[in-house]
Amino acid sequence: MQGFQSPLVDVYIQSTRYQKGLKSPPESLSDLGAIESLRVPGKEEFRELREQPSDPQAEQELINSIEQVYFSADSFDIVKYELEKLPPILNLQELEEYRDRLKQQQAAVSKKVADLILEKQPAYVKELERVTSLQTGLQLAAVICTNGRRHLNVAKEGFTQASLGLLANQRKRQLLMGLLKSLRTIKTLQRTDVRLSEMLEEEDYPGAIQLCLECQKAASTFKHYSCISELNSKLQDTLEQIEEQLDVALSKICKNFDINHYTKVQQAYRLLGKTQTAMDQLHMHFTQAIHNTVFQVVLGYVELCAGNTDTKFQKLQYKDLCMHVTPDSYIPCLADLCKALWEVMLSYYRTMEWHEKHGSEETVSLPEGSNLLGTEETNFDRGYVKKKLEHGLTRIWQDVQLKVKTYLLGTDLSIFKYDDFIFVLDIISRLMQVGEEFCGSKSEVLQESIRKQSVNYFKNYHRTRLDELRMFLENETWELCPVKSNFSILQLHEFKFMEQSRSPSVSPSKQPVSASSKPVTLFEQYCSGGNPFEIQASNKDEETEDVLASNGYESDEQEKSAYQEYDSDSDVPEELKRDYVDEQTGDAPMKSVSRETLKSRKKSDYSLNKVNAPILTNTTLNVIRLVGKYMQMMNILKPIAFDVIHFMSQLFDYYLYAVYTFFGRNDSLESTGLGLSSSRLRTTLNRIQESLIDLEVSADPTATLTAAEERKEKVPSPHLSHLVVLTSGDTLYGLAERVVATESLVFLAEQFEFLQPHLDAVMPAVKKPFLQQFYSQTVSTASELRKPIYWIVAGKAIDYEQMLLLMANVKWDVKEIMSQHNIYVDALLKEFEQFNKRLNEVSKRVRIPLPVSNILWEHCIRLANRTIVEGYANVKKCSNEGRALMQLDFQQFLMKLEKLTDIRPIPDKEFVETYIKAYYLTENDMERWIKEHREYSTKQLTNLVNVCLGSHINKKARQKLLAAIDDIDRPKR
Repeated sequence: MQGFQSPLVDVYIQSTRYQKGLKSPPESLSDLGAIESLRVPGKEEFRELREQPSDPQAEQELINSIEQVYFSADSFDIVKYELEKLPPILNLQELEEYRDRLKQQQAAVSKKVADLILEKQPAYVKELERVTSLQTGLQLAAVICTNGRRHLNVAKEGFTQASLGLLANQRKRQLLMGLLKSLRTIKTLQRTDVRLSEMLEEEDYPGAIQLCLECQKAASTFKHYSCISELNSKLQDTLEQIEEQLDVALSKICKNFDINHYTKVQQAYRLLGKTQTAMDQLHMHFTQAIHNTVFQVVLGYVELCAGNTDTKFQKLQYKDLCMHVTPDSYIPCLADLCKALWEVMLSYYRTMEWHEKHGSEETVSLPEGSNLLGTEETNFDRGYVKKKLEHGLTRIWQDVQLKVKTYLLGTDLSIFKYDDFIFVLDIISRLMQVGEEFCGSKSEVLQESIRKQSVNYFKNYHRTRLDELRMFLENETWELCPVKSNFSILQLHEFKFMEQSRSPSVSPSKQPVSASSKPVTLFEQYCSGGNPFEIQASNKDEETEDVLASNGYESDEQEKSAYQEYDSDSDVPEELKRDYVDEQTGDAPMKSVSRETLKSRKKSDYSLNKVNAPILTNTTLNVIRLVGKYMQMMNILKPIAFDVIHFMSQLFDYYLYAVYTFFGRNDSLESTGLGLSSSRLRTTLNRIQESLIDLEVSADPTATLTAAEERKEKVPSPHLSHLVVLTSGDTLYGLAERVVATESLVFLAEQFEFLQPHLDAVMPAVKKPFLQQFYSQTVSTASELRKPIYWIVAGKAIDYEQMLLLMANVKWDVKEIMSQHNIYVDALLKEFEQFNKRLNEVSKRVRIPLPVSNILWEHCIRLANRTIVEGYANVKKCSNEGRALMQLDFQQFLMKLEKLTDIRPIPDKEFVETYIKAYYLTENDMERWIKEHREYSTKQLTNLVNVCLGSHINKKARQKLLAAIDDIDRPKR
């Protein structure tokens, strides 16, 4: 079988073994030599192999059929293997067939190897060229190395021992120079403590810390020297001393902020890397500063008032110390206390302002190596400082509130007079405003404390003022208080705060500003200097009032001008030369009225021959002043606004009730059926009487405690002064006093209307319905008192009973139409002329406004017309000619009356005319007329049926009409 294997087969077998992993290339380097020694087939052999017919699939099957053992190790003996395979009994034919198959396999392998060789022939040639090139490069490198070694030998032989000695000396020199530099640095470090002391005295904390840190860094560099260890310890002690002095410097910021000083302190702490620690220490110092400040201020006043140098007060607690403040020094001490606390809060405000301004700036050049902290750590420190400062706002304000609250509770504020109490509230209100601007807090601690004391104080004060008001009303003679025509409540001292010019509790931030300007806070206003709690004592003394007129005229020239205007026109009636009123406003100066206006005036216009100033009394002025004081308190302390407005409403209620009680109470008024008192007015008067008026003359000892408390909140009903006479006909039954009283009430109501927007602005939203109810049901009813008050004058000014007697003597059953009116008409007109004359006399004492004169004339005319109807209802017999006479009399009365008054239409004119015309109605029309006109009394309707219609209707029809009248009257019973 050995003869069957050719070199090509060996190559193929070796490559197949390599591909199948039977032997790796490093393990068979000897094989490579064997391969290289193989004979490469010649061209003839390749040609023979290629010319042989080939079937690739058949050839591959032949190759695959080769036994695996042929691809084993080199020690494999093929011949031996084949011989061992032979059977015991040989068969020539089988051997030849087996030999032919082996030849075919050999031929297939040889052809496959030949193909592979041809395929790899170009790569083989290329690789052989690369090996040749590599061999050439290696030969060149060997030449270069040989030359390099030769030159190195030359340099070695040329280098002498002297050159090496020179280099050694140079190195020693450099080492000695470094040593000298180190010794100089150590000498400088030894002298650093002197410079550090100088820098601390100059308060150059950043420079001192920077120098100390640099010295420590240098000391660590030379720590191998024995003298440096002691210096290191000394530098550490110095750094700790600097930190202590830095803490003291930080505490000074709390009372007097200095931007340069604080900048140095912050730079120093930043160099130390203790920015957060600095913030913690700063807040601790602010808390301590508040405590020390208030204690020292109060202690100073207590020792000053005690008049001795006893040290026992210094050992007291702050709460106990506040109880030793005397009433005389209470307000100045409170002002100084708030001023001192303001300085602390201003310092904190400026501290925050500094951090906001420098938050994005690096004001300190950090030492080497500190940049390793990075931007994140810096931002963290800034965030921590910002949160700490924001949290400290509320904490500091709470401490301030507690200190001031403790001071307030140390003294009973009820011992102070009103002005002093208002001043205390003023200071506290300003402090609360400071707190609101400082941290946005609503000052709950202070508000609750001052509110309780204010309400208690104000209740007692209000009770005293109500008793004083009752005394004033009972001693009031209702004389006119002369004020100027341009009088305004804003001119009064008590209302100056509304003009934003007096009360220090009104900050510039609350003053009116233009739309383009930004409100200025207290901190912005006083940041550069000054103090919002400075006592402006001079303002109170300098403020004066100029509201009173000496004789009712604002000047002598005005009075002379007024008389000249009247006397210059002879066409003006004499009474109008003396008296007139402005129809529109009633307050224009006399000289501003033209002659044409005077000519157009009727005799129903009355006024004092003076400037048309407001009509009010001293009591009215006092009530207005009280309202101003109440509003001051409310404006200063808005949490008690509801209580104050409630008490203000009681002042108005009591004044209204007094005017009604003095001049308008008359049980016979409601019996007239004219609706003189509206249901709203009656409801208001009943409410006032039930809630405010104490109708019991003496206290009942058996009354319950609750009843006693309720009575304590009420005021006895006032009594009219005996100096006021309301029974004289010459004075029209006290018309002047009635006018002053009623119109002063109307004026007071007008002032309350003027103040309503201000009251509405400070009233809590939940309490505003009370304010609206007060205005709609009480203030608006003031003018309604005119009717019942002036009705009493109208009922007595004309002798209506005499007129009824004169009408009773008239014969109404005449047979012919009369051309002359009856005498009672002249008598009635004479009464009206006399009334007009007396009205003129009254107007010389007090101006009678047009609405008042109109109401008086309206009441008188209405009563006269109803008296005429009542007289006609008393007629026993009447003819048609008598009805015509009634018409004549009434028309004559109207014609003459229209010359006396300008009231149009004449009141109750239709009331009389309709009654007269009813005499001519038929039976059916009369029944319908009776049902439609219920304004007539039963007597008047009955007389109409019995007397006037009795002549032309039968008895049955009369009974029917009387029954209809009775049905109408029945619900009234």
